Amino acid sequence: MTDSRVLTTALLLGGGIALLLGLDAALLLLDLPAPLRWSRLAEVHGMLLVLSFVGTLVALERAIALGRWWSLLSPAFLGAGGLALISPAPLWLGGWSLVLGTAVLVASYLPLWARQLALPVLVQAGGAVLACGAALLWLGGVEVPALLPWLAGFLVLTIVGERMELARVAVRAARVEATVVALCALAAAGALASLLWAGPGHALFGAALLGLAGWLARHDVARHTVRASGLPRFTASWLLAGYAWLAVAGAIWLLAPDWTTGRTYDAVVHAVFLGFVMSMVFAHAPVILPAVLRRPLPYRPVLYLPAVLLHGSLLLRVLLGDLRGQGWALRAGGALNIVALLLFVVVAAALVLTPRTKAAQATVRQP
Repeated sequence: MTDSRVLTTALLLGGGIALLLGLDAALLLLDLPAPLRWSRLAEVHGMLLVLSFVGTLVALERAIALGRWWSLLSPAFLGAGGLALISPAPLWLGGWSLVLGTAVLVASYLPLWARQLALPVLVQAGGAVLACGAALLWLGGVEVPALLPWLAGFLVLTIVGERMELARVAVRAARVEATVVALCALAAAGALASLLWAGPGHALFGAALLGLAGWLARHDVARHTVRASGLPRFTASWLLAGYAWLAVAGAIWLLAPDWTTGRTYDAVVHAVFLGFVMSMVFAHAPVILPAVLRRPLPYRPVLYLPAVLLHGSLLLRVLLGDLRGQGWALRAGGALNIVALLLFVVVAAALVLTPRTKAAQATVRQP
């Protein structure tokens, strides 16, 4: 294994640890048995999963695309920040690590912008700015519910920017690209406004998410590739499912002024971060993980299993648990959400390792 692969694998492992700790915290919040019952876990659940887990994935992928050594400091700080958050160290130590990690992520978009001068890069940079702002505000004492539009905006703008790059192949009209950039700007404005004028800010953010979900469903190449087979169909299926969940989250933000409390909060949080964001992770994993690990993740139909389980359990959680007030459905759906994420990790790891094992066996048999 080369030095670069060792380093990227170690950085990815930091994000993986944050995922496991965040899922343990999820069990605690669901009042279910958990392997670790540290009191701080529930407090940092959101920051662990959004910035230390998904943020590490985003930052690592950006660093590899940029090819500058210093950009690897972003996933390093984000992963280390997650470990610091659950350690006996003061919370501010982990908080500053998250600030530094997101700041380096913002900086990494500057040479990318200079290289391409493309609007998708600008949109993704805007998402990174929201992430850095969220980390700073959380360090300053702002609670996670108030920061939710910032954290969601970070990942939504990052994903939309990446999908814009592919949509440019199919859609060349400048007004179409201008529309999505305007919607991203409205989402960022809504996130900023939500701290000062919660009602109007949340409504603006929700309306922007609805618009983005509609734009993605209309212009993303997934609406064509879903008719294909194999990996293209798998990817497209979960992209489109994710866009549906983004629309659900946007509708709740727009129509439910009291979403920051109770079951409505649970619904909007998990619609956007599980339904939308994790759908994107599942869909892109066979493409992005090989670039990060420099090992293939071959497509197999078994990849549908954790994806179907994730969306099915999320429907149970949101429709019966949150909207109908059925406590058993909330807990069962939440537990199955966790199983789906862990199952995806296990399946992906098995698929990554299996080809090399077969190749090694074939090599041994050669005379």
